[in-house]
Amino acid sequence: MRLRKDCNAAMGAKTRFHVSIFSGCSTKHRGSPKLPGMNNDSLLKRIESKQGEVVALTQALVRIPTINPPGDAYEACAHLLGERLQKRGFAVEYIRAEGAPGDRNSHPRVNVVARYEGKSAGECVHFNSHIDVVEAGSGWTTDPFGGEVRDGKVYGRGTCDMKGGLASSVIACEAILEEGLDFPGALEISGTVDEESGGFAGVAYLAERGYFTKPRVHHVIIPEPLGVDRICLGHRGVWWGEVETQGRIAHGSMPFLGDSAINHMSAFIHLLETQLQPRLSQRHTAEPVEPPGARVSTLNINSLHGGQVEQLFSLDARGRPTGDLPSPVVAHSCRAVLDRRFIAEENLEAVKAEIVAMLEELKRSRPGFNYGIKDIMSFVPTATPRDAPVVLATARAIARVLGRMKPATSPVPAPTTRSTSCVSASSMPASPTARAFWIWRTSPTNTWAFRSWWTAPKSWRWRL
Repeated sequence: MRLRKDCNAAMGAKTRFHVSIFSGCSTKHRGSPKLPGMNNDSLLKRIESKQGEVVALTQALVRIPTINPPGDAYEACAHLLGERLQKRGFAVEYIRAEGAPGDRNSHPRVNVVARYEGKSAGECVHFNSHIDVVEAGSGWTTDPFGGEVRDGKVYGRGTCDMKGGLASSVIACEAILEEGLDFPGALEISGTVDEESGGFAGVAYLAERGYFTKPRVHHVIIPEPLGVDRICLGHRGVWWGEVETQGRIAHGSMPFLGDSAINHMSAFIHLLETQLQPRLSQRHTAEPVEPPGARVSTLNINSLHGGQVEQLFSLDARGRPTGDLPSPVVAHSCRAVLDRRFIAEENLEAVKAEIVAMLEELKRSRPGFNYGIKDIMSFVPTATPRDAPVVLATARAIARVLGRMKPATSPVPAPTTRSTSCVSASSMPASPTARAFWIWRTSPTNTWAFRSWWTAPKSWRWRL
């Protein structure tokens, strides 16, 4: 997840990228970047001719402000996708994640899954994209939900992350169908919700119900923005937690009668800044994570909530306040949400224990200090096998489309027992472009946290 201002997507690069995905997805043809009966040259020309369609669909998606939180306009975005794909012969299903976090009648968590069956039995390749975006924030020079085209780029919140990738996968699938290719198995496209807040009402909800499990789905590709010639194969660990400091309420005119929870939180944050964050900056992973700045452990204070519920007020023309005004009290509670990203060499238990140790230190040394701590969500570092058929086929196809195909006999490193290790991958040259995709591994246990990507020469790299 990344916050962006004036985030843009180069549509030509993304169109070629999605051609490469389809150029070799069948495990029955691992030595060739072709699907059965595929005329690659004809398909490539067709997709190149559809650049305007990719742009138009990206604009249409961006203009639906699917902001998360709170989860605006999910249903409208899901139906835009579903209705388009249904007209092209896909069987479309809308799945509301009833009972999942965030789902309510005012903001229903609606996912869309579309499936097109091939003419013979075979494996299914599934393209997954999330439709939610983070808030736009300030500092834009264009309407963040306008989808403006300028200098060959589409501007708007979500163009890169990841409505441009979603549009590209849709157009690529449509091009395959228009070519009349006799492919085995099935193609699936999904638009899922709440990825920016953990995916519990999106991918997780669907995975728990078998939507990414064999025999329904065999390979999953996620067109996230990382690089036109990159396949993301790994993911760092993450722990989100909430720390609450507790105080004693009193009237604001006599704060000496109370005990400010905000002051206690300030002491905790001071320890984070002066002790923990410097230590984390010295912890370097052996894995070549991209970007290089993320090769260390990190901690971000995601939000602070202290004292009274926020009051919304303004000044009228006479300079007098209007709206709900705050009342004078000493804060009896203050909460901080922590976003801790940890490297493959760390473990989740130690990550949480480190925070608890600092809180216990304050409890011993600071009069009146009391706290509570709870988990929000966590994921351990994971990786997709680098020799998985979809990884190898996609790498060959990318190389072919970019004009850098190496012999099919290029050696493939043997599997490793460590899911967080980096290994040599010499079959893919570097590229200056900056767009990518992820691959998820399906499994009988509905493991949905396996995400993957490709990187520069002779190294597998890890995403943030």
